[in-house]
Amino acid sequence: MVSVPVRREQVAYAGRRGLSQRRSCTLLKVARSALGYQSTKAIEDEPVVARMSVLSAQYPRYGYRRIRIFLGRDGHAMSPGRAHRLWRRAKLQVPRKRRRKRIATGRPRPQAPSGMNHVWSYDFVFDWCANGQQLKCLTVTDEWTREGLAIEVDGRIRSGRVIEVLSRLVSERGAPLYLRSDNGPEFVSRALLKWIVDQGIETALIDPGKPWQNGALESFNGKFRDECLNMEWFRSRGEAKVLIEAWRKHFNEVRPHSSLGYLTPAEFAAKLQQTNAAPASATGRDAARCGASRPGSLQHRP
Repeated sequence: MVSVPVRREQVAYAGRRGLSQRRSCTLLKVARSALGYQSTKAIEDEPVVARMSVLSAQYPRYGYRRIRIFLGRDGHAMSPGRAHRLWRRAKLQVPRKRRRKRIATGRPRPQAPSGMNHVWSYDFVFDWCANGQQLKCLTVTDEWTREGLAIEVDGRIRSGRVIEVLSRLVSERGAPLYLRSDNGPEFVSRALLKWIVDQGIETALIDPGKPWQNGALESFNGKFRDECLNMEWFRSRGEAKVLIEAWRKHFNEVRPHSSLGYLTPAEFAAKLQQTNAAPASATGRDAARCGASRPGSLQHRP
């Protein structure tokens, strides 16, 4: 019994066992004037803890670091230490998942991304509806910005459907330099490989049995399953399409990403575009100045 609050609790316990308050304070070395003290810290933290509990119920798989970002958006800015203290006091810890043994985590993945639209990854995730319908989800991500570019949901998705999804994304965002996938039949079909060659895109197939070479997409798929598929109860395939698309937008625009400095993928991509646009505009202004001064200099030559 080191802390004063614990000793005050013991004084109250001794009183319930028949000891007088004076005798209990003497034995437990607690000042009688401290018995009526009420901490103002708990009163100040009460709105924050209440909001933290609401966010924890809304996002049950988020830890205190990510919840702290949401609290900052609501006007409750705080340090990570204080957020952890309040999180533990409210007993909101996320249950730990049993982790598998890690294999070859230090090996570099082939064709690591170096910028936006450099490497796209795509794979399939499977689940089931309450009515027994199978869900086959095609997930496509940008490895640099961590954006979930698309999650196509259906019962069966063949190579032709994969081409349709990729064609739509290329028309919206431009073609990537590389497409990373495993050696599944949908990804090595002749039709898909022909489309990739026609688009001028290179393939970066991972080695068989080495999913860690596609770690960025494996991480996205793990969050997709943990935060969406395992948390929702899809009554039909149509409902699954709506809820999964809503989760994808939430992942891109609302959910802070720890590897991006707790920015959302959309914020990180917008920041990259602004950074890339600044040098280009400066180069354009320099060229305009040179073009404007060049005729004047020629006119003043003797």
